[in-house]
Amino acid sequence: MIFQRPEILRPPSEHASYYLPLTSGCSNNSCTFCAYSFTNLGVRDLQDVKDEIDAMSLYMNTRMGLPGQPDIVYAILRRWDGRRVFLQDGDALVFPYPKLVESLQYLNGKFPGLERIASYATPQDVLRRSVDELKALKELKLGILYMGVESGDDVVLQRIIKGATHAEMVEAAAKVREAGILLSMTVILGLGGVQGSQQHAMETARILTEMDPDYAGALTLTLIPGTPLYQEWERGEFELITPFDSLKELRAMVENATFSDCFFSSMHASNYFAIRGSLPADRRKMLAQLNSILSKNDPALLRPEFLRGL
Repeated sequence: MIFQRPEILRPPSEHASYYLPLTSGCSNNSCTFCAYSFTNLGVRDLQDVKDEIDAMSLYMNTRMGLPGQPDIVYAILRRWDGRRVFLQDGDALVFPYPKLVESLQYLNGKFPGLERIASYATPQDVLRRSVDELKALKELKLGILYMGVESGDDVVLQRIIKGATHAEMVEAAAKVREAGILLSMTVILGLGGVQGSQQHAMETARILTEMDPDYAGALTLTLIPGTPLYQEWERGEFELITPFDSLKELRAMVENATFSDCFFSSMHASNYFAIRGSLPADRRKMLAQLNSILSKNDPALLRPEFLRGL
């Protein structure tokens, strides 16, 4: 099967990276809220990966191109500073381990000055690797993993078919930390719906505490037409919380989660209101911002729906 290069979907902090596809889609393509539920996992041929790395190296050293590479390769390279690489797609860590190691070795050989390599990772991806295997990837400059946790509530996780439990995600985080790799995790406000809102918020605060990530970001649920969760909403089986209730969930997480040192934000475009800061240092300031906007209860202070997006 011919490998189909995926569209560029990446964390905001990887905006300056080169996007190198190892896979397309997501191995856990069952989550009921997610656009990846429309995809099947594609695994790229190792030689094809190496060919792209060769093209990257040639262009960065000579500004010459190689025939056969898609235009997007050179569009990215023209603005790349050579410092960071983000491995696509939804969970590139699922790439077969020996091939993943060989890919990173080859990439480092061509670009010895690389500062960091990054990837999305599902909890399942991490759990199938030993700590020693993760440490080996860290030695090859895999410096940060981005994990979608979504919720700490096992009821929600089972309903959205996350494929991992609260306890399994905490175990995965511990392995990432032991390997010395930075962990960035995301949670989704509103994913418990109206009935499950309070439990979702408190259990998510608990998993944030137990996973103790270096970075954490809150998104707000945005229903995607065609997904199973969207269809549940259409049938009246799932009730969306209000924008201000999403901020109450956010407040509960900021107030109740305990971190060693975490940069926490709700800067993503899906959110109705943005906060950012280091926790626990900025907890009081962030809670004051949330309490202020909640007390005013003025929709004009929120990001309008037409500006929200994924």
